[in-house]
Amino acid sequence: MTKEKIQDAVYTRRYIYNFHYHLIWVTKYRHQTFSTKELIDEMKDILRMVAKDNEIVIEKMEVMPDHVHVLISFPPSKAPTSAIKALKGRSAFIFLKRHPEIRQSQYWGGHLWSPSYYMSTLGNMSKDVVENYINNQKYNALQKKKCPNGR
Repeated sequence: MTKEKIQDAVYTRRYIYNFHYHLIWVTKYRHQTFSTKELIDEMKDILRMVAKDNEIVIEKMEVMPDHVHVLISFPPSKAPTSAIKALKGRSAFIFLKRHPEIRQSQYWGGHLWSPSYYMSTLGNMSKDVVENYINNQKYNALQKKKCPNGR
């Protein structure tokens, strides 16, 4: 008997997961740093590289002049804060090293990003669906005991 695979889930040897996070962060002082297509594309490339190096999958991304939106996924062995730290910290380090003129004019303190961020989780089931599923577990288990063939 083969089990049906969960849609959009990632299967590894140790676990199965289906995490999706919407993450937004802004430039320090809301500077309009990414004002050209070249700078936007460069930051996207940097974020893709950092994500790959840190087992983070970027599902969608948009770099705006003063903020970034990403839809990301990563294994449950990684803490959300470590994913955020990797994306923000490493991208800032690489970008400012490549652009000393931007660092000097806008980010003399060496911080490209504001320390704050917004993060929300997404799933393919609503909170109500999961609560109902959990609430029905005992009932379903009792029904299977009464009818061993599951009918």
